[in-house]
Amino acid sequence: MKLVEPPSCSSPSTIVFIGRNRRGQWIAQEQNGLYGGLFISRAQAIKYALFENGQHPETIVELPSELELDMAKSPNTIIAQRAA
Repeated sequence: MKLVEPPSCSSPSTIVFIGRNRRGQWIAQEQNGLYGGLFISRAQAIKYALFENGQHPETIVELPSELELDMAKSPNTIIAQRAA
């Protein structure tokens, strides 16, 4: 997956991906793997993303494909994966 740039955002906020994993749980993950979490609802994932990215909703990207949380990966690795 290619890194996503924020849509004409004036601040240097990072992109936070949100989506569901293969078990249906909600994931929020910063694009470079710097932070992320597992949540019981979409609302909680968005709330976390907003807290972590400095209240910039324009930098939150909801993925239609599967998203897996892997905090063991290198911060330069994107962990969004397409559902098989």
